[in-house]
Amino acid sequence: MDKRLPEDNDNGPDQGFHRAVRSYVLRAGRVTEGQKRALEELWPVFGVESEKAPLDFGKLFGNDRPVIMEIGFGNGEATWQMARAHPEENFLGVEVHKPGVGRLLLKVEEHGLENIRIACDDAVEVLRRQVADNSLAGVRIYFPDPWPKKRHHKRRIVQAPFVALLASKMREGGVLHLATDWEPYAEYMLEVMQSAREFENLSPSDGCCAKPEWRPLTKYEKRGERLGHKVSDLLFRRVRRGSKE
Repeated sequence: MDKRLPEDNDNGPDQGFHRAVRSYVLRAGRVTEGQKRALEELWPVFGVESEKAPLDFGKLFGNDRPVIMEIGFGNGEATWQMARAHPEENFLGVEVHKPGVGRLLLKVEEHGLENIRIACDDAVEVLRRQVADNSLAGVRIYFPDPWPKKRHHKRRIVQAPFVALLASKMREGGVLHLATDWEPYAEYMLEVMQSAREFENLSPSDGCCAKPEWRPLTKYEKRGERLGHKVSDLLFRRVRRGSKE
């Protein structure tokens, strides 16, 4: 998954992301011949190159539809299904592992999808350098690495400075959707989000929400259910800073 832990400081939401502990391990996965072809032929059409200037979403997608960012899409299984089911929205997927990027490009081609763009980069860097403030209609982070050992908790993606960065890039009313099959991580994320003044929990009980219709049931999730893992969906709405009761 494409995630890195930010360092905390008091210099604003995007100032604490120096090169520090990453929340992902960059693996040298095998790229199939089909994925290689997709990376060569389809990346120039659907890929987002690493730049230092904010993206013009209207130019990138060719329309003014709302943009949903998915961080760490893995093999892209949920991404292409969401894009196919919701053509009225645009999806910016971010993933560091090339096999996953290649696989998603193949699905984009197979289903003729026009509302997906892909960045093969560190999500923190994409947010900092290439996403304008108040531009995202939503952010989705599904099944991030829970880093279950206590000494590795510092590697978890959902940390207060990262949430503050997300808040600066999201429109008021936008929804941050987190999902995990590791219950202690769900509890941890709830604790972090409860301290984020820029977000309000959409759960009436201030806990987890029912799985929304837009999140597909993936093979990864089905495997977790077979292992007896409880899946938690956490949904938070972006509000004006300090307006949450």
